[in-house]
Amino acid sequence: MAACSVEALLAKAEQEEAEKLKSISVQKELELEFDIGNLLAIDKNRIESRDFREQKKEDFLRSLARDNTQLLINEIWKQPTERVEEAIVTKLPDPVTALPREKPPPKPRAPTKWEEFAKLKGIQKKKKTNLVWDETAKDWRRRWGYQRAKDNTKEWLIEVPVTADPNEDQFAKRTAAKKERVAKNEFNRLKNIARAQKVKLPGEGLVPRAQQPKEDLARAVSVARTSTASMGRFQDRLPKEKPPRNTGKKRKFEPNIGDFSSEKKKQLEMLRLMGSKTPKLDINKAVAKQIREENREEAVAKYKKGGKKGRPGSMSGKGKGGKGKGGQGGKGKGSMGGKGKGGQGGKGRGGQGGKAGGGKRRGKPGQQ
Repeated sequence: MAACSVEALLAKAEQEEAEKLKSISVQKELELEFDIGNLLAIDKNRIESRDFREQKKEDFLRSLARDNTQLLINEIWKQPTERVEEAIVTKLPDPVTALPREKPPPKPRAPTKWEEFAKLKGIQKKKKTNLVWDETAKDWRRRWGYQRAKDNTKEWLIEVPVTADPNEDQFAKRTAAKKERVAKNEFNRLKNIARAQKVKLPGEGLVPRAQQPKEDLARAVSVARTSTASMGRFQDRLPKEKPPRNTGKKRKFEPNIGDFSSEKKKQLEMLRLMGSKTPKLDINKAVAKQIREENREEAVAKYKKGGKKGRPGSMSGKGKGGKGKGGQGGKGKGSMGGKGKGGQGGKGRGGQGGKAGGGKRRGKPGQQ
């Protein structure tokens, strides 16, 4: 019994070891289709539903994936190999299956201003060699970069031009000119990127044009005025110059240290207003508003009663009738009169009143 048990244990151990170390040769009814360039293997063998049900789902899928991966690796090692730094690598062929892209293809880069100008003028780009002959060093040097040909930064002596200041530092001048060229190139590069992405650039002052808009001129004057250390506080104004608009106000902040009684008072007042149910009423403002409403209503009522013409509240107006002799009326200002001879009122020798306007008499008085 003991011997049988030992043999059974050894057989079981060998079986488990064989399961762990399976053979690299896998048998399939139909050969797999391989695309080594994409590391792709296509298995067209039919899956038996009985085997799928009898085994566990995860174990069945793991076994199937292991066999197909083994076949793919076997196919990879059939390709030509080479040794690179103590490692054997396989050179994969070109892919056959066209796989879809994860993202859309990039759009073509927008041409720069120089490229547009060169295309317009028909300028062809000529490829330059990287090495040029240096007469000073009598050797072939790089055209650009470190140890380039005709490198004037290594000179220990610079000739001062006739028109230059003899006390000017030519080395510092050369360094400043180089920094300016580098900054200009970087600025042009950023402008090309912004133009390609259709990003609006910030204003650089007045753009040269035939006629400058009034708003741009005013903005340029305002910027130039506030560009001093005092923010234009002591700048003299031009004659008939309007004060700047939308200049903004300087914010004032409470001190972080010191007496906090004022801050406490403000916060308590805000809480009191927020917590009060009835709104705060300004008596003087309310009374003034009521008086204005009453005066307006009274003026409207008098205006409707006295007629459309004339001042509201008065009885004046042009009388009925016309110029004539005798009778009441005539053309005139006032309540009971007008220009006319005889009758009541009128500018004349007889009659009562005269040329009246709003109760006032003007002219020669008539007989009483």
